[in-house]
Amino acid sequence: MGKIILRLDRMMAHRKISLNQLSELVGISPVNLSRLKNGHVTAIRFETLSAICRILRCQPGDILEYQEED
Repeated sequence: MGKIILRLDRMMAHRKISLNQLSELVGISPVNLSRLKNGHVTAIRFETLSAICRILRCQPGDILEYQEED
């Protein structure tokens, strides 16, 4: 069984946007965005994913990655 890896930190660094800036623009708390950024979540709302992609000008595949487990 594989797992989904969040690469939000890479895209944020690429776009030069801070956690606080992105959380304000997306409309979620910095704590929840930090949990998402660090992969400490088991789900993400499409509404939140859509807002993140809109603000970072990226596709979901730019921040989500499927990884096979050995």
